[in-house]
Amino acid sequence: MSISQKADDVAISISTADESVENLLTREWLLTNERGGYASSTIIGCNTREYHGLLIGSLNPPANRIMALAKCLEMVIFEGESRFCPASGASQNVSRRKVYNLSTFEFNDKFAPQGFTYLKQVRRDTGLHFDYELEQLKLTKSVYLLRDTDTVVLVYDFADSQKPVEFVLRPFIGLRDFHTLQRSDAPLCSRWLGDSLLVRHDVPGSCELFLNCPSMNFEKDKQWWFNFVYRNEKQRGLNFTEDLWTPGFFKCRIPAGEPAKIVFRANLSPPGSISNPEQLIKADIDEICNDLNKHQSAVTVAAKNGDDEFRTLCLAADQFITKRQTNWDPEHTHRTTVIAGFPWFADWGRDTFISLPGLLLSTRRFDEAKSVLTTFAQAADEGMIPNRFDDHTGTAYFNSVDASLWFVNAAFQYLNATGDSETFTQQLLPTIRWIIDSYHNGTQFGICADSDGLITAGNHETQLTWMDAKCDGVSFTPRCGKAVEVNALWYNALCLCAQFYAGRDVENARHYKTMADKVKVSFCKLFWNEKTGYLNDCILPNGSVDSTLRPNQIFAVSLGSSPLSPQQQASVVDVVQKELLTPYGLRTLNVQDERYKGTYTGPQQQRDEAYHQGTVWPWLIGPFIESFLKVNDYSKKSKKKAAEFIQPLIQHLTEDSCLGSISEIFDGDAPHKPRGCIAQAWSVAELIRVYELINN
Repeated sequence: MSISQKADDVAISISTADESVENLLTREWLLTNERGGYASSTIIGCNTREYHGLLIGSLNPPANRIMALAKCLEMVIFEGESRFCPASGASQNVSRRKVYNLSTFEFNDKFAPQGFTYLKQVRRDTGLHFDYELEQLKLTKSVYLLRDTDTVVLVYDFADSQKPVEFVLRPFIGLRDFHTLQRSDAPLCSRWLGDSLLVRHDVPGSCELFLNCPSMNFEKDKQWWFNFVYRNEKQRGLNFTEDLWTPGFFKCRIPAGEPAKIVFRANLSPPGSISNPEQLIKADIDEICNDLNKHQSAVTVAAKNGDDEFRTLCLAADQFITKRQTNWDPEHTHRTTVIAGFPWFADWGRDTFISLPGLLLSTRRFDEAKSVLTTFAQAADEGMIPNRFDDHTGTAYFNSVDASLWFVNAAFQYLNATGDSETFTQQLLPTIRWIIDSYHNGTQFGICADSDGLITAGNHETQLTWMDAKCDGVSFTPRCGKAVEVNALWYNALCLCAQFYAGRDVENARHYKTMADKVKVSFCKLFWNEKTGYLNDCILPNGSVDSTLRPNQIFAVSLGSSPLSPQQQASVVDVVQKELLTPYGLRTLNVQDERYKGTYTGPQQQRDEAYHQGTVWPWLIGPFIESFLKVNDYSKKSKKKAAEFIQPLIQHLTEDSCLGSISEIFDGDAPHKPRGCIAQAWSVAELIRVYELINN
C-alpha cells in the first residue's frame, strides 16, 4: 500500500493493488458536513459498522442522526457481440454479456460481490475518489458531501470504452437511527415526486429521502436484502447483521467511444420540509466542487510557508466544526459547536473546550471560536457548563467536574489569541466568575471547595472526571474526591482571573490571588508524592490517597500556571515519559499495575474496563509535549525531540485507520492498534496545537 500526498490540493492517495481484503477493511474514510452529518465506509466500500453509510444526515443538527443511504450495488455490463449468419440470414450471439460488480458486501463471512478486485486506487481531497480498471475501460467513482444540506453526490466518470456498456445502480435504504440496525419489517415505501424518487416510512412523521439521477432510467423492483454483516460490531460484541431495502434500480446505456459522467444525488430531509425537491438537488457538480474547493482553501489559510502537514491537519480539524440548533437563542438558531468524534459522538463540553485552542485558535477560526464559547456560556446552569446535549431532545446534561474549568481555560486562550476584550468581558467573564463562585461555594454533584481550597466532587456512584467509564453500575476508574487534574485546572483558573484583574481591579485581583495561593499550598501538600517523585492521582473522600501512576498529573505542568516547583515539574515529566509515553500518546495506566489492560477489544464491559486502564489516548500527547518543552525551556534540542515524539501520529493521519484523521484511542500494548472512534476531535486538536508550538 503506497501513500502519496500532493502539495497543491492536500490529496491523499492509496494504492490498493496486492493488498488483502482483510487489510483493506481496516482502512476507512470520512466526509462530514456542517450539520453533524457524514458519509463513511472502508476504502473498498464494504460497510463494516452500523455507523457506515453514504449518507448519515441530521434531522436536528448536529443530533438525531439518520443512516439514510447505506450503500449502492453498482454494475457495469458489456453487451455481447453478434455476427450475421449467411446460412440463417439472421444475427447470432457469439459472446455472452460480461458483468462487472464494483461493489463489495459481506454476508456470513463471505464477500459477494467482490468489486474490490477491480479497485486500483483511492484518493481523498474534497471528496473520495475510487479508480477502477475493468477489462476494456477505466472508471472513477467520486463521493461528495454537500456542506450545508444533508446531500451526498455520487459521480461515475467513464473513460472511453471500446464497446457499449450498461450501467446499473441499485440504492440500499436504511432510514433508521444510526445507533440501531434495521430489520425487514420496516414499513419502507417509495413514490415519484417531481423528477425524484421519494423514499420514506409508511407512517406519519417519517423523514424523507430523495433520490435523483436524471441521466438514468428507473425501474421499480422492490426487494429486501438480508443479513449484511458488520464485522466491527461483531468484534465489539454487539448486534452485527442488518436487512436493507431497495426500491428498484437506475439503469442507462453508454455508447461505445463516448465518455460519460453520471451524477446520482441523495438528500435527507425532515418530514414534510421539502415542497419542491427539484430545487433541492439540482446543484451542478462543477458548482459543488468549486464550493468545496473554496471552503478547503479557506480552511487551510492558517498554514504558512506551504507547510503540507499543517494544511492536512487544518483539514482534519474542519471535519469536527459544525452547527447546532439552539433552543435558548431564538435570534441565532444555528451556532458553531464541535463534534467530539465520528462516527458516534455528538458535541461534548469537555471535549469541545479541550479541542477549541487547536481546532479553532491555531487555525485562526476566531469567529467560530467565539460562537462556540458564547453558545455554551448561554447554556450554563448553576455555574456549570453542559457536558453534553441529548442526541434527540437537545437537553443539556452537566455530569462533569472539569468541563466548566476547561471552558475557563479556553475563554482566556481566546482572549489572548484574538484580543477581543468586548466579547470576553461582556459574554464570557460573567460566566467565568459564576463558575468560580459556584465551584467555591458548592453546586451540583457535590462539587465544592473544601476547607483547604481544593475542589472535591462526586461519590462512588458518579463519574465526573474524563476517566468516566462505567458499565452495569461498575465504575472502573472511581476518582471521586479531589482529582489531580481538576485541581490543576482550578488553580490555573484562579491564576488567570487574578492576572486578568491585575491593573484593572485591585480588589478582584487580590481576591483571586488569595484563593490561588491557598490552593497552591494545599495542592503541593496533598498531591506531591516525595517517595515516588510524581503526583498522586486522587485524594478520596475519606482522605485516603490514590497514588496510581496515571497521566492526569501532566496538566499540573502543562497549564499556564503550575502550582509545582520547577524541580517537581521536571520530575513529573520524566516519570510520565519513562512510564506512560508511547508512539501514539500516553497510556492511562502504567504497564506494571496489576489492573493494566493492554488491548481494547471484546464486549462493552470488557472494553469499558480497558478504556482508562492502560489504553493510549492521543490527545494526551498535547499536554505532554507542552510540558516537555516547558521544562526544557523550549530549546531547539527539545523541539527537535518533540517533533520526533509526534511523528507517528503525523504518519497515522495519512497512513492508518481513517484517511485524514486521528483515532480516539490505541491499544496500550504494541503494535498499538487504533481503536474507538475513527476520527476524534481532541486527538486532532492537540496535535495541531503542539505542532504549532514545535514549529514556531
